[in-house]
Amino acid sequence: MPSSVNVVVLVGNLTRDPELRATAGGTSVCKLGLAVNERAKDPATGEWGERPNYFDIDVFGAQGESCAQYLTKGRQIAVEGRLRWRSWETQDGQKRSAVSVVANTVQFIGPREGGGGQGGGWSGGGQAAGGQGSGAGFNKAGLDPAKGDFAESGDDDIPF
Repeated sequence: MPSSVNVVVLVGNLTRDPELRATAGGTSVCKLGLAVNERAKDPATGEWGERPNYFDIDVFGAQGESCAQYLTKGRQIAVEGRLRWRSWETQDGQKRSAVSVVANTVQFIGPREGGGGQGGGWSGGGQAAGGQGSGAGFNKAGLDPAKGDFAESGDDDIPF
């Protein structure tokens, strides 16, 4: 039986400033809100427009600390991660659930507030991604081949 696949890639804008917290074990976790627009046709008017989708993102460890330090509301980022479903019961006995994204890598791709067009970035694994301007590609440098992650590959490996 094949294993399951749980991968999500999102590019959008932060809906709020990052919130840095710590788990009971002392691990840093940064909470981000991300808006990703999709093109949709309004059934009433027939005109095309954009409809936002909102996602909660959790970024752990040093990468989360960097997000909290350098990101602000409105900044464009790319996130690669996995979906996590949680359920809990409220104090009044109602069952609740939520889906969030646990980030493996976060790429800062929009310009810094008040800065030029250079996009910085953090791609996990303790390595910062190079500033290749707005719209820089997804950097796999933070993945660890020893853990079964894909190794970084160059443009020469792309078949087209």
